Amino acid sequence: MAADRLYLDHAATTPMLPQAQAAMVAAMASWANPSSPHSDGRAARAMLEDARRRIAAALGWDGHILFTSGASEAIAIALTRAKAARIVTSRVEHDAVLRVSKDAERLAVDGDGQVLLPELAPGSLVAIQHVNNETGVIQPLADFRRAGLLLFADCAQGAGKLALPDADMIAVSAHKFGGPPGIGALLIRDLALVEPSGGQEQGYRAGTENLPAIMAMAAALEARGEWMPVAAALRARLDAGIEAAGGEIVARDAPRLPAIASYRMPGLSARAQLIQFDLAGISVSAGSACSSGSLKTSHVLGAMGWDAAAAGEVVRVSFGPQTSAADVDRFLATWTAMAKRAGR
Repeated sequence: MAADRLYLDHAATTPMLPQAQAAMVAAMASWANPSSPHSDGRAARAMLEDARRRIAAALGWDGHILFTSGASEAIAIALTRAKAARIVTSRVEHDAVLRVSKDAERLAVDGDGQVLLPELAPGSLVAIQHVNNETGVIQPLADFRRAGLLLFADCAQGAGKLALPDADMIAVSAHKFGGPPGIGALLIRDLALVEPSGGQEQGYRAGTENLPAIMAMAAALEARGEWMPVAAALRARLDAGIEAAGGEIVARDAPRLPAIASYRMPGLSARAQLIQFDLAGISVSAGSACSSGSLKTSHVLGAMGWDAAAAGEVVRVSFGPQTSAADVDRFLATWTAMAKRAGR
């Protein structure tokens, strides 16, 4: 990032940690195909399996790990190849879930974005985000562990920040916690839950494993610090400043990941805000980075009961371990000045 810019879009992607960069460079220097039978291939396979064990230990996971190109592929494997009677998800899921579950039942949410779970038939697979990527709202996934139900948790935003929930399948993505883009995993307790496809990763994902990125993913997880308490203090500082300046906090009273927050600035569109923040050297977003290029109205806010006009005035701010109180104050000063101009 440029030295004079302030990056507050870590929910879209967070910069690679130095430890992850070093691990990736080192793996590139000794690269070989882990599926090759010769000694170089066997050495690469040993590195790969060691990284798998390290990632499991870092995440506190005792099931299988299937490496993928990211959370979107892990989601697609879980939801298109699951051996489930039906798939149920919610109206506030990431587009990566909605795209591959077009025929799924969509559960409603309350005004705070909490999923309302009805009684469901045994054998249903419930696919829910642990942490919403737009609002930071944390779903109480322990309540979803009902007899006869299978639970798939999209943990792209929570992994490496919160303890993993108890679930049958979990999707994670390395570039959300300081690893490189293009690598993630499907965590699965029982491989029999999904149909195999042949190829690598125990026959569940075809393609040569990206060993350098996998090594970087392991290093990033091991290097992460316990920074959520710091993030919570920063977010409280930001929340207070936004409200003092006449702004509105999305899902204010819901349990939220400290690193993600969304705010409404009445009277100024998100598009105009993003332009002005960018000119001020500040990077934020409007909703998900996967869809913010079009700046379409957030389906998440719509499901929470926001009208299109109000939802169109919301931007997302997200922290990383490098974010400081000075960064929050700089953003607040810019936000407050913009809000005053908008209110005139």
